[in-house]
Amino acid sequence: MATKRRRPRFRLAITLGLAIVLSACATGGPLDSLDPQGPIAEDIDGLFKMTLYIATAIFVLVQGALLIAIFVFRDRKGRKEPKQTHGNAKLEVVWTIIPVVILAAIAVPTVQTIFKYTDCADDSMNIDVIGHQWWFEYQYEDYDITTANVLAMPTDTEVCLRMTSDDVVHNYWIPKLNGKRYLIPGQETVLQLEADQPAEYWGHCAEFCGLSHALMRARVIAYDQPDFDAWVAEQVAAPVMPAAGSLEEQGLEIFLGNQCAACHNIDDVNPLENAIGPDLTHFATRSVFAGAVLELAVPGELEAWLANPPEIKPGSYMPNLNLSQDEIDALSAYLRSLE
Repeated sequence: MATKRRRPRFRLAITLGLAIVLSACATGGPLDSLDPQGPIAEDIDGLFKMTLYIATAIFVLVQGALLIAIFVFRDRKGRKEPKQTHGNAKLEVVWTIIPVVILAAIAVPTVQTIFKYTDCADDSMNIDVIGHQWWFEYQYEDYDITTANVLAMPTDTEVCLRMTSDDVVHNYWIPKLNGKRYLIPGQETVLQLEADQPAEYWGHCAEFCGLSHALMRARVIAYDQPDFDAWVAEQVAAPVMPAAGSLEEQGLEIFLGNQCAACHNIDDVNPLENAIGPDLTHFATRSVFAGAVLELAVPGELEAWLANPPEIKPGSYMPNLNLSQDEIDALSAYLRSLE
């Protein structure tokens, strides 16, 4: 009976183990760090593969020698005890030199890669990244643009991210473009990104930073240079004012009459210095919001967020304003007009 009871647990353990192993074989995921899409990520990937190949070769040799020793030279009836060897200076020198050579083969390119990406190039494009609970803010000093959640960048250009945090320690990670880098309050860290081709790259905060850490995500969109120039022109333009008597104008009045105006900047409408919430000047040009968790194109997600932000992101500093459905519809219409 005890054996029968153990069988389902054993099968469950085997199934879970296989599921974990097979999940590691998935490819093409948005956070696939083994799919480099730029020269920086390709350098890191090349270093990883070189180390993996060396480690695999050593593992095969060591385990092969161990298996040979176990099965070929195992004790058998009538076999004499092998001659014992002590203090062989040549062998000791050889098995000391070999690990040193292996470690040097790994250490030299590793250190070279680390120093290669320690400082940004003089002609790189600078973007300040500020981590908040739970979203990323981007400030383009060369263009006087402030945005959130979606970082736009040109292809074939080194982008220098100068990063810090406004509250706790965060970790910025765009797997297909580079490794992880901490955002630390009161300090500045640097991370370079460079993309080969126009695409959208997903990212995530990789350091536990509070209740909604799992909901602190990021998107990077790489544009061809003409498309990036068009994006810049779009971002520096003044927001379009809603038509008189429209649903959008009602939404603007609701925005200015509630706590929204105390936390969010909209150029020429509600200018705020050091706003504690994301800049909304061109909100509708972003594909995602709420820390890149929700998508603007998905019907109902913006309305659900306005109805009760803490329900979607526990611990959110954006409170439930107890808006009526009519107020939510009007405010949603206004935010969608901010292109």
